[in-house]
Amino acid sequence: MTIALLGAGVMGSTLLAALVRSGHDPADLLVADKSPERAEQVAAQHGARAARADEAAAEADVVVLAVKPQDMSGLIEQIHDDVRPGTLVVSIAAAITTDFLERRLPAGTSVVRVMPNTPALVDQGMSGMSPGSHCTPEQLEQARELMGSVGRVIVLDESHQDAVTAISGSGPAYIFYVVEAMIEAGVLLGLPRDTATELVVQTLYGAATMIRETGAHPTVLREQVSSPGGTSVSALRALEDHKVRAAFLTAMEAAATRSRQLTPPPD
Repeated sequence: MTIALLGAGVMGSTLLAALVRSGHDPADLLVADKSPERAEQVAAQHGARAARADEAAAEADVVVLAVKPQDMSGLIEQIHDDVRPGTLVVSIAAAITTDFLERRLPAGTSVVRVMPNTPALVDQGMSGMSPGSHCTPEQLEQARELMGSVGRVIVLDESHQDAVTAISGSGPAYIFYVVEAMIEAGVLLGLPRDTATELVVQTLYGAATMIRETGAHPTVLREQVSSPGGTSVSALRALEDHKVRAAFLTAMEAAATRSRQLTPPPD
Protein backbone atom coordinates (compact mmCIF):
# COMPACT_ATOMS: atom_id res chain seq x y z
CA MET A 1 0.00 0.00 0.00
CA THR A 2 1.37 3.39 -1.02
CA ILE A 3 0.79 6.29 1.38
CA ALA A 4 1.27 9.96 0.47
CA LEU A 5 1.85 12.45 3.26
CA LEU A 6 1.01 15.91 1.97
CA GLY A 7 2.59 18.27 4.46
CA ALA A 8 5.95 17.65 6.13
CA GLY A 9 5.41 19.69 9.30
CA VAL A 10 5.37 18.33 12.84
CA MET A 11 2.43 15.93 12.48
CA GLY A 12 3.26 14.87 8.91
CA SER A 13 6.87 14.04 9.75
CA THR A 14 5.81 12.38 13.02
CA LEU A 15 3.41 10.11 11.18
CA LEU A 16 6.04 9.29 8.56
CA ALA A 17 8.55 8.25 11.24
CA ALA A 18 5.92 6.13 13.01
CA LEU A 19 4.91 4.37 9.79
CA VAL A 20 8.54 3.42 9.16
CA ARG A 21 8.94 2.18 12.75
CA SER A 22 5.78 0.09 12.45
CA GLY A 23 7.14 -1.78 9.44
CA HIS A 24 5.95 0.09 6.35
CA ASP A 25 8.39 -0.07 3.46
CA PRO A 26 9.87 3.46 3.13
CA ALA A 27 9.76 3.02 -0.64
CA ASP A 28 5.94 3.01 -0.38
CA LEU A 29 5.88 6.31 1.51
CA LEU A 30 5.73 9.59 -0.41
CA VAL A 31 6.28 13.03 1.13
CA ALA A 32 5.24 16.38 -0.31
CA ASP A 33 5.40 19.89 1.09
CA LYS A 34 4.96 23.43 -0.20
CA SER A 35 8.70 23.68 0.50
CA PRO A 36 10.37 21.07 -1.74
CA GLU A 37 13.53 21.37 0.36
CA ARG A 38 11.57 20.43 3.49
CA ALA A 39 10.02 17.45 1.73
CA GLU A 40 13.44 16.27 0.56
CA GLN A 41 14.90 16.64 4.03
CA VAL A 42 12.11 14.75 5.83
CA ALA A 43 11.96 12.01 3.19
CA ALA A 44 15.73 11.50 3.32
CA GLN A 45 15.67 11.10 7.11
CA HIS A 46 13.43 8.05 6.80
CA GLY A 47 14.31 6.61 3.39
CA ALA A 48 11.00 7.72 1.89
CA ARG A 49 10.47 9.45 -1.44
CA ALA A 50 9.88 13.17 -1.95
CA ALA A 51 7.48 14.27 -4.68
CA ARG A 52 5.13 17.05 -5.70
CA ALA A 53 1.72 16.86 -4.09
CA ASP A 54 -0.07 16.03 -7.33
CA GLU A 55 2.45 13.32 -8.20
CA ALA A 56 2.19 11.78 -4.75
CA ALA A 57 -1.62 11.81 -4.82
CA ALA A 58 -1.68 10.15 -8.24
CA GLU A 59 0.38 7.20 -6.99
CA ALA A 60 -1.09 6.75 -3.51
CA ASP A 61 -3.73 4.38 -2.16
CA VAL A 62 -4.01 6.57 0.96
CA VAL A 63 -3.50 10.34 0.93
CA VAL A 64 -2.90 12.08 4.27
CA LEU A 65 -3.66 15.81 4.30
CA ALA A 66 -1.33 17.23 6.94
CA VAL A 67 -1.37 20.94 6.19
CA LYS A 68 -2.69 23.96 8.08
CA PRO A 69 -6.43 24.59 7.65
CA GLN A 70 -5.79 27.81 5.73
CA ASP A 71 -3.69 25.88 3.19
CA MET A 72 -6.27 23.13 2.61
CA SER A 73 -8.25 24.67 -0.27
CA GLY A 74 -5.10 25.34 -2.28
CA LEU A 75 -3.82 21.80 -1.70
CA ILE A 76 -7.12 20.21 -2.73
CA GLU A 77 -7.17 22.28 -5.88
CA GLN A 78 -3.65 21.10 -6.66
CA ILE A 79 -4.38 17.39 -6.27
CA HIS A 80 -8.04 17.24 -7.40
CA ASP A 81 -7.39 15.81 -10.83
CA ASP A 82 -4.87 13.27 -9.53
CA VAL A 83 -6.85 11.52 -6.77
CA ARG A 84 -7.76 8.11 -8.18
CA PRO A 85 -11.11 6.33 -7.62
CA GLY A 86 -10.94 4.22 -4.47
CA THR A 87 -8.30 6.40 -2.83
CA LEU A 88 -8.74 6.99 0.90
CA VAL A 89 -8.14 10.58 1.99
CA VAL A 90 -7.29 11.14 5.66
CA SER A 91 -7.29 14.72 6.93
CA ILE A 92 -5.52 15.65 10.18
CA ALA A 93 -6.20 19.37 9.77
CA ALA A 94 -8.12 21.03 12.59
CA ALA A 95 -11.63 22.35 11.88
CA ILE A 96 -11.81 20.98 8.31
CA THR A 97 -14.99 18.91 7.94
CA THR A 98 -15.48 15.81 5.81
CA ASP A 99 -18.22 17.68 3.94
CA PHE A 100 -15.76 20.47 3.07
CA LEU A 101 -13.37 17.90 1.59
CA GLU A 102 -16.00 15.78 -0.15
CA ARG A 103 -17.36 18.83 -1.96
CA ARG A 104 -13.90 19.67 -3.34
CA LEU A 105 -12.48 16.23 -4.08
CA PRO A 106 -13.67 14.02 -6.96
CA ALA A 107 -17.24 12.80 -6.42
CA GLY A 108 -17.44 9.73 -4.20
CA THR A 109 -13.99 10.11 -2.64
CA SER A 110 -13.73 8.42 0.76
CA VAL A 111 -12.68 10.83 3.49
CA VAL A 112 -11.81 10.37 7.17
CA ARG A 113 -11.33 13.32 9.52
CA VAL A 114 -8.85 12.89 12.37
CA MET A 115 -7.95 15.10 15.32
CA PRO A 116 -4.57 13.89 16.63
CA ASN A 117 -2.39 15.49 19.29
CA THR A 118 1.31 16.12 19.82
CA PRO A 119 2.11 13.11 22.08
CA ALA A 120 2.07 11.29 18.75
CA LEU A 121 5.72 12.40 18.69
CA VAL A 122 6.43 9.68 21.29
CA ASP A 123 3.82 7.18 20.01
CA GLN A 124 1.42 8.14 22.81
CA GLY A 125 -1.01 10.20 20.77
CA MET A 126 -4.78 10.29 21.10
CA SER A 127 -6.74 10.57 17.85
CA GLY A 128 -10.45 11.15 17.44
CA MET A 129 -11.62 9.85 14.06
CA SER A 130 -14.81 10.45 12.05
CA PRO A 131 -15.67 8.85 8.69
CA GLY A 132 -17.22 10.79 5.85
CA SER A 133 -20.32 9.74 3.92
CA HIS A 134 -18.47 7.60 1.33
CA CYS A 135 -16.07 5.81 3.70
CA THR A 136 -16.45 2.02 3.89
CA PRO A 137 -15.84 0.02 7.10
CA GLU A 138 -12.69 -1.39 5.50
CA GLN A 139 -11.36 2.09 4.74
CA LEU A 140 -12.18 3.27 8.25
CA GLU A 141 -10.15 0.35 9.58
CA GLN A 142 -7.31 1.38 7.25
CA ALA A 143 -7.39 4.87 8.75
CA ARG A 144 -7.53 3.43 12.27
CA GLU A 145 -4.43 1.33 11.63
CA LEU A 146 -2.66 4.34 10.13
CA MET A 147 -3.25 6.54 13.18
CA GLY A 148 -2.74 3.59 15.53
CA SER A 149 0.94 3.77 14.62
CA VAL A 150 1.24 6.93 16.77
CA GLY A 151 -1.05 6.05 19.68
CA ARG A 152 -4.66 5.32 20.56
CA VAL A 153 -7.67 5.92 18.32
CA ILE A 154 -11.37 6.35 18.98
CA VAL A 155 -14.07 6.57 16.32
CA LEU A 156 -16.92 9.00 16.98
CA ASP A 157 -19.54 11.08 15.25
CA GLU A 158 -18.16 14.16 13.55
CA SER A 159 -20.45 16.40 15.59
CA HIS A 160 -18.14 15.69 18.55
CA GLN A 161 -14.95 16.82 16.82
CA ASP A 162 -14.97 20.32 18.37
CA ALA A 163 -15.08 18.65 21.80
CA VAL A 164 -12.25 16.29 20.81
CA THR A 165 -10.21 19.30 19.74
CA ALA A 166 -10.86 20.99 23.09
CA ILE A 167 -10.13 17.94 25.25
CA SER A 168 -7.34 15.96 23.59
CA GLY A 169 -6.23 18.06 20.61
CA SER A 170 -5.41 21.06 22.79
CA GLY A 171 -5.15 18.97 25.96
CA PRO A 172 -1.36 18.63 26.09
CA ALA A 173 -1.10 22.44 26.37
CA TYR A 174 -3.20 22.38 29.55
CA ILE A 175 -1.09 19.62 31.06
CA PHE A 176 2.16 21.43 30.23
CA TYR A 177 0.69 24.57 31.79
CA VAL A 178 -0.04 22.72 35.05
CA VAL A 179 3.39 21.08 35.01
CA GLU A 180 5.01 24.51 34.58
CA ALA A 181 3.10 25.80 37.58
CA MET A 182 4.02 22.81 39.76
CA ILE A 183 7.69 23.17 38.86
CA GLU A 184 7.59 26.88 39.71
CA ALA A 185 5.98 25.98 43.04
CA GLY A 186 8.84 23.58 43.75
CA VAL A 187 11.38 26.32 43.04
CA LEU A 188 9.40 28.73 45.25
CA LEU A 189 9.56 26.16 48.05
CA GLY A 190 13.34 25.94 47.76
CA LEU A 191 13.95 22.98 45.45
CA PRO A 192 16.52 23.12 42.63
CA ARG A 193 14.70 23.44 39.30
CA ASP A 194 15.97 20.12 37.93
CA THR A 195 14.85 18.34 41.12
CA ALA A 196 11.41 19.98 40.97
CA THR A 197 11.13 19.01 37.29
CA GLU A 198 11.94 15.36 37.95
CA LEU A 199 9.50 15.20 40.86
CA VAL A 200 6.66 16.74 38.85
CA VAL A 201 7.19 14.81 35.61
CA GLN A 202 7.37 11.42 37.34
CA THR A 203 4.36 12.28 39.49
CA LEU A 204 2.38 13.14 36.35
CA TYR A 205 3.49 9.96 34.59
CA GLY A 206 2.70 7.83 37.64
CA ALA A 207 -0.73 9.37 38.16
CA ALA A 208 -1.68 8.90 34.49
CA THR A 209 -0.48 5.29 34.62
CA MET A 210 -2.59 4.63 37.73
CA ILE A 211 -5.71 5.94 36.00
CA ARG A 212 -5.09 3.78 32.94
CA GLU A 213 -4.03 0.58 34.70
CA THR A 214 -6.41 0.55 37.67
CA GLY A 215 -9.49 1.64 35.78
CA ALA A 216 -10.55 3.50 38.91
CA HIS A 217 -12.41 6.80 38.65
CA PRO A 218 -10.13 9.82 39.22
CA THR A 219 -12.32 10.85 42.15
CA VAL A 220 -11.59 7.54 43.90
CA LEU A 221 -7.86 7.88 43.28
CA ARG A 222 -7.88 11.48 44.50
CA GLU A 223 -9.67 10.49 47.71
CA GLN A 224 -7.08 7.78 48.35
CA VAL A 225 -4.40 10.49 48.48
CA SER A 226 -6.47 12.95 50.50
CA SER A 227 -6.17 11.98 54.18
CA PRO A 228 -8.55 13.87 56.51
CA GLY A 229 -6.90 17.04 57.71
CA GLY A 230 -3.80 16.34 55.64
CA THR A 231 -1.65 18.24 53.18
CA SER A 232 -3.48 17.15 50.02
CA VAL A 233 -6.85 18.25 51.40
CA SER A 234 -5.39 21.64 52.26
CA ALA A 235 -4.02 22.04 48.74
CA LEU A 236 -7.27 20.92 47.11
CA ARG A 237 -9.23 23.37 49.26
CA ALA A 238 -7.01 26.18 47.98
CA LEU A 239 -7.62 25.06 44.38
CA GLU A 240 -11.38 25.07 44.98
CA ASP A 241 -11.16 28.52 46.59
CA HIS A 242 -9.49 29.78 43.40
CA LYS A 243 -12.15 28.05 41.25
CA VAL A 244 -9.54 26.04 39.31
CA ARG A 245 -12.07 23.37 38.30
CA ALA A 246 -14.42 26.02 36.92
CA ALA A 247 -11.52 27.67 35.11
CA PHE A 248 -10.69 24.40 33.34
CA LEU A 249 -14.30 23.93 32.27
CA THR A 250 -14.42 27.48 30.93
CA ALA A 251 -11.09 27.04 29.13
CA MET A 252 -12.20 23.90 27.33
CA GLU A 253 -15.52 25.46 26.37
CA ALA A 254 -13.51 28.35 24.90
CA ALA A 255 -11.36 25.92 22.90
CA ALA A 256 -14.44 24.15 21.51
CA THR A 257 -16.00 27.49 20.60
CA ARG A 258 -12.84 28.56 18.80
CA SER A 259 -12.76 25.27 16.91
CA ARG A 260 -16.31 25.93 15.66
CA GLN A 261 -15.32 29.47 14.65
CA LEU A 262 -12.39 28.15 12.61
CA THR A 263 -14.56 25.69 10.68
CA PRO A 264 -15.04 26.98 7.12
CA PRO A 265 -18.64 27.92 6.35
CA PRO A 266 -20.62 25.60 4.04
CA ASP A 267 -20.56 26.43 0.34
